[in-house]
Amino acid sequence: MHLNRTHYCGLLTKEDVNKKVVLAGWVQGKRDHGGLIFLDLRDRSGIVQVVFDSQRNASFFSEAERLRAEYVIAVKGEVKHRSPDTVNLKLATGEIEIYAEELEVINPSQTPPFYIEDGIDTDENLRLKYRYLDLRRFEMQRALEIRHKVMMSARQYLDERGFWEIETPMLTRSTPEGARDFLVPSRTSPGNFFALPQSPQLFKQLLMVSGIDRYFQIARCFRDEDLRADRQPEFTQIDIEMSFCSSRDIMREIEGLVAYLFKRVLHKELKTPFAVLTYKEAMERFGSDKPDTRFGMEIVDISEIAGQSAFQVFKGIVEKGGVVKGLNARGCGHFSRKELDDLTRLVQSWGTGGMAWIVLTEDGFKTPLTKFFTSSQLLDIKEKLQGEPGDLLLFVADQWETALKVMGQLRLHLAGRLGLIPKDQDHFLWVIDFPLLSYDQEAKRYTANHHPFTAPLEEDTLMLDEEPLAVRSQAYDLVYNGVEVAGGSIRIHKKELQQKIFQLLNISTAEAEEKFGFFLTAFEYGVPPHGGIAFGLDRLIMLMSGKKSIRDVIPFPKTAGGTCLLTGAPAPVSPEQQKELHISTILRENKKEKMPGSKTLDS
Repeated sequence: MHLNRTHYCGLLTKEDVNKKVVLAGWVQGKRDHGGLIFLDLRDRSGIVQVVFDSQRNASFFSEAERLRAEYVIAVKGEVKHRSPDTVNLKLATGEIEIYAEELEVINPSQTPPFYIEDGIDTDENLRLKYRYLDLRRFEMQRALEIRHKVMMSARQYLDERGFWEIETPMLTRSTPEGARDFLVPSRTSPGNFFALPQSPQLFKQLLMVSGIDRYFQIARCFRDEDLRADRQPEFTQIDIEMSFCSSRDIMREIEGLVAYLFKRVLHKELKTPFAVLTYKEAMERFGSDKPDTRFGMEIVDISEIAGQSAFQVFKGIVEKGGVVKGLNARGCGHFSRKELDDLTRLVQSWGTGGMAWIVLTEDGFKTPLTKFFTSSQLLDIKEKLQGEPGDLLLFVADQWETALKVMGQLRLHLAGRLGLIPKDQDHFLWVIDFPLLSYDQEAKRYTANHHPFTAPLEEDTLMLDEEPLAVRSQAYDLVYNGVEVAGGSIRIHKKELQQKIFQLLNISTAEAEEKFGFFLTAFEYGVPPHGGIAFGLDRLIMLMSGKKSIRDVIPFPKTAGGTCLLTGAPAPVSPEQQKELHISTILRENKKEKMPGSKTLDS
């Protein structure tokens, strides 16, 4: 390459007119007008038009004619004003063009399997197979630029706030609870395995025991779990831990960080402090522990009224400790019976028995419930839901958690259908006071809602023996437009309390010692009160860049099935490699002709 680049394509302006420049990049497109060729040259900064004139440069004009899309070239030329009738205001460089004086073809290209342009309607698997081509598109590069700026800005902010960036091990030991681990066989310790970290949780707590006081890390984490649009087997966290702090201290630090990121990267001002909802309030009002508060349509409890009605479905559920919840779909009184039946089937698919409804009209109430409710009861319901003629009131009766989760899904469904969710707002809020434990009916044991190292609220600690499910935790989630983007907690710093939580989780003393012995030993050497939080970086970038999947903000992501179409991973390894690692594989044959009652063979 004899032409050395002097400028980026998309950064040239009218101020550069009459300058001699050398540009390098990819051919975006070409228009041949006989003796003139107009070529769009692209690099990561943008596109600029290059003009090849056969009268001026006959020596390499024929070479310019052979250029095709995605050829890599370098061009030397002079920056000129475009004529007024050819100005392209859609381009940042649309008022100028480059009159080529030299051309160097660095590398040709085959015809790409899809267009290298934004907004393409192409199968995602094809894009992932040719990810290096997909990443040439400006919308993909913009997402990676946002990712870079968020990471650099987070580092700068946290450094200024006294946090140290410290790396924790990538090869550690497998521990119980949480998702499945990715395991790595040890060559030097036959039969033993490392685990890739699901998070740096134990190590960052040990850093607090070490007196580091303020730690952060942009950490790679690994979880062997089923995937969704916002999940990947390997992902990135902004991981933070602090000593001698309360949950409020951590929340204020994070609000400052988020506001800083939005101002630096998106040039948006966020209002702080963020709103705070308890878990119970979020569920009662929005039917979700990660509520979208950009619109209203809040859930209302009518259990008392329903329990006094003659409608046995409602009454029976209330008598068994359940609830009846309603919401007002404003202006939806025109829904047809078919639309209402479709909504009912949708609600049933979410796990409840059915849905009741009332249409408010100028003449009163249109509903199958009329014969079960008195006029006074119907008026009370209308008042509680602030109904007006033309509104549609919808009701679900079930146990507390089920009824609210279903109503929360119904709320989001209707808001999307009715176009109630504003696209230009950024709503952040904290959800606090989560239940510390849940009860797994299938496993017949308690499970940690956050993780086993989360501290209970001090005022609830005495209930651990008698009412463990009533105990609230010192956990907190940060929610952005209805999506959880960060979660954390104050940690247990007393060995006796940590052992008690292990016992409640059915982790025996022997198992706790085997899995967490190194951690519990540290509790004997002066542990400070501490807590922390972790951002799902991929999810945050997805929302900040307006994407619908985290695969669009990760350079080389896995598919929904956990495979890499670009490299073909995961892939078999040779018998020699397996022998070195002291492992062997058992392949389960899946024979289509298998006879009923026969067993699948292992080989």
